Amino acid sequence: MEKGKILDYPAVFMMVRRSKGYRSKTRGKLSKHVRQHGLPPVSKVIQDFSPGTKVTIALDPSVVKGQPHSRYHGRTGIVVERRGRAYVVEVRDGGSIKRVISRPEHLMVVH
Repeated sequence: MEKGKILDYPAVFMMVRRSKGYRSKTRGKLSKHVRQHGLPPVSKVIQDFSPGTKVTIALDPSVVKGQPHSRYHGRTGIVVERRGRAYVVEVRDGGSIKRVISRPEHLMVVH
């Protein structure tokens, strides 16, 4: 480049667009306490829920596979069916009922 030549690109720079991925805005929601790090026990993985069981969706951040959207964390619903290794849970979301597919690591029985 020659001395004193003006640059080819404009003086106003565009900022990079913020990513809005599947796990965005989940810093607190998808983090574990220090002594709870690591994979869940096997008993949590082999849980069995029959249709009609009332469950709470509690996301386990160490298991990404079969994890429902973070919007449903803490929601309570009813197991409708089993689909492969996962379960279909009906959850109320606003005025409508949604069907959420989740693996058993992310579900807890409501007593």
